[in-house]
Order: sequence, then C-alpha cells, then structure tokens
Amino acid sequence: MNGTESTRPMPLLGDISLAFVQHIEHGLDAGFVGTRIPGLSGELQRRTGRPSHQIYLSGLLMGEEAASQLEKLQSAAAAGEELTFAADITTALDLQKVVITSFRALEDAGQPHRFFYELKLVESPPLPPPAQISGFGGLDDFGLGDLGFDTDVLGDLQDLAGEVAGAVTDALDVIDQLGALANLDGLEFGGILEPMQNVGNQVGNIAANFKKAAQSLTEAFSG
Repeated sequence: MNGTESTRPMPLLGDISLAFVQHIEHGLDAGFVGTRIPGLSGELQRRTGRPSHQIYLSGLLMGEEAASQLEKLQSAAAAGEELTFAADITTALDLQKVVITSFRALEDAGQPHRFFYELKLVESPPLPPPAQISGFGGLDDFGLGDLGFDTDVLGDLQDLAGEVAGAVTDALDVIDQLGALANLDGLEFGGILEPMQNVGNQVGNIAANFKKAAQSLTEAFSG
C-alpha cells in the first residue's frame, strides 16, 4: 500500500463515536400492498407510503473508555430522544434524525474493558407543518380573491338592511296614525285606508325578509 493506509469514516450516533463497528445493515420496506385482480396472474402492487428506514448495528466497545462509551449508549437508548446518524451505508439516504428502538449489550467474563452491543435505529422524520385555517373555510383557495369578490360589501349590506327596516318602521307609524284618525268621532273614512294598510303590511314583510337574508349572508361569509 506504499506506506499509506486508507481510513474509513467513523460512524457517529449523535456525539458518540462507534469506532469498532463490525456490522451495519440497512433495511427498507418499500410500502407496497398487493391486491388480487380476477383474471390477473400475480397481484397489483399499490404503494401506500414508504415506512421509516431501519439501521441495524453491532460492534465492540474496547479500551479504557469502553465503560464510558457503554454508559453513553445506554443513556441515549433510555432517553429515547432523536439523534443524528452518519455512516457510509446511509450516504445516499436523506436521513435527518433517528431514534434507538432497541439496544442490547453483552460482557464476557475474563475480558475487561470489552463490550459487545447491538443497536436498532429507526428513521424519525420531521412532522409536516400544521394545517392553517384560511378565510372562507378554504374557499379562497378556489380563487374568490382573484374574482374580485369584496367581503367589505357584506357590512354595507347589513347596514343598508338596518336603514331599510328603519324607514319601513317610520312609514308604518304614519299608517297607524292615519288609521287612528279613522276612529275619531264624527269621521267616516270607511275602507279608504284599507289599501294603505295592506301595502304597509306587505312592505313590512319584505323589509323583515330582506334584513334576515342580509344577516344570514353576513354570518355565512364571516363565520
């Protein structure tokens, strides 16, 4: 080798160096589910989503620092926190964080400062961003804003409904006053005021319905 010895990158689990790893294995279930189709030889394969990457490691802890390294691994496994992991076998993987799902250590009698361990690491991907509540219950995503729909007009519409209702109330008061004149002694109006009273009733119903519709429309778009 011309006096030059190639060095292999040391696997790192968090800040723990795994110098004497003997075996590293990467496992992946692609997430396919087979579906039987009548008349089809074989099964239709449908992918439901990729499960997490799984990394299996086994190795030795040796030397004066072996007990300290074992303690770090045991503490990391017990804590269950997410860790970074780097090794040659995961170079092509987008492996951001892992968790230790199982840990096993072995010490042989007569071999001080020497421990055998096995680890199983499972990918722990970041959560997607939380869902955001958008205006109109998500209807704005369908382009209501692009259509120039101005929601401020709803407030104006409700104000207009109040004004119409107020004007109708004033008109009905006038009709009531005229109706009171018909009951004065010595005055005989007969059915002269009856058409006016009918109109007043109709206008009152229309105003009430208009105000109710405007209020419902406002609540629908603002709620």
